[in-house]
Amino acid sequence: MFIRMIAKAFLRQWKKMVMIAFTIALGASLATAMLSVMMDVGDKVNHELKAYGANISVVPKNASVISELYDIEDGDVSGEYLAEDELGKIKTIFWAFNIVDYAPFISTEAVLDEGSTVTVKGTWFDHHMALPTGEELDAGVISMRSWWEIIDGDWLDEQKLGSDFCMVGTGIAQKEGISAGQTIRLKGPKAEKDLTVAGVFDAGSDEDNEIYVPLDTAQEISGLEGKVSSIEVSALTTPDNELARKAAEDPGSLSVSQYETWYCTAYVSSICYQIEEVITDSVASAVRQVADSEGQILNKTQMLMILITILSLIGAALGICNLVTASVMERSQEIGLMKAVGAHNPAITGLVLTEIMCTAVIGGVIGFFAGIGFAQIIGHTVFQSAIEIRAMVVPIVIVLVIVVTLIGCIPAIKMLQSLRPTEVLHGRA
Repeated sequence: MFIRMIAKAFLRQWKKMVMIAFTIALGASLATAMLSVMMDVGDKVNHELKAYGANISVVPKNASVISELYDIEDGDVSGEYLAEDELGKIKTIFWAFNIVDYAPFISTEAVLDEGSTVTVKGTWFDHHMALPTGEELDAGVISMRSWWEIIDGDWLDEQKLGSDFCMVGTGIAQKEGISAGQTIRLKGPKAEKDLTVAGVFDAGSDEDNEIYVPLDTAQEISGLEGKVSSIEVSALTTPDNELARKAAEDPGSLSVSQYETWYCTAYVSSICYQIEEVITDSVASAVRQVADSEGQILNKTQMLMILITILSLIGAALGICNLVTASVMERSQEIGLMKAVGAHNPAITGLVLTEIMCTAVIGGVIGFFAGIGFAQIIGHTVFQSAIEIRAMVVPIVIVLVIVVTLIGCIPAIKMLQSLRPTEVLHGRA
């Protein structure tokens, strides 16, 4: 009898049931989409922000101490260097797969043909190297300086062109009348070398007054073979919390369990610590402008997703409330008759809730799969990649659908329980 009554209710009020299912499906789809994007947005946002520069700087330990004592920038202290042959070790740390890109730098002064003294920086452009793990890696400033605008010529492709090419900033190019394809001579402290200009770039900073050359070229003219003065690292990180800030000040202050949690989480301080473990006499530190911005943007993005989810569920609850209340009002005489023949409030409430929950299941399933589709549309439109659907989204959406449906039914249930058979059946208010 119970099942027959539910079936008849669906047949008589199928339009309202469809509207209730649609309302629940809409709320479930938005919740599924937002939760899926929120749980995957960390890596997506980090990948997007990697285009704006490195978030970790590695310098020699002594140079870092001098920089702190005299309040000068890392990398401006000469005479202290890191070993080039240890660069591959960065990709052997625990969070190796979070290291998106990195590039070494060495700076020296050189004299141009015209007699002008310029700053020459050696680095990787698209350097190919074999890692200690047996893997191979392409790394360099081409991806880490994506904001550079190439005014003339093109990026220096060192794998094709070799080390006899360079890139010149717009400041020097305009001052000295240098253009792409032109050959210039650089006279360094230890050697001089003729280089062809592969391209002229506009960085919008002091870099416009520098000449960039392959790392081995800068080492050759400065007499610093096998040495680098700094390393810029671009890594995917987790926003800092209290544990990360405590560890950044003193890892030794952590308990064993705290240390394991910190070390095995991709905090920027954890990755810096692991880099220091593999690069001899180095100090790795976060580039705070970039690292802090990443955390703030990620937190604000996730908060926006949560707010959208909450608002969509509130809207769904209000819609369910109106529809279920209208349904109860239409069935008031039927409910009054059931009470008159002996049905109690709990039994009638259970009947109505069963009808609504069956509808909620249908709407929730439809909404879940629609939400997966919405999440993929967001992923491909905003991040140009698919959104990974986490397994934990399923139970969360199930709980949310049940809670929202029950909340939406509360006013209708109260109305149902307050109905009096004599008043309803005789048409009195």
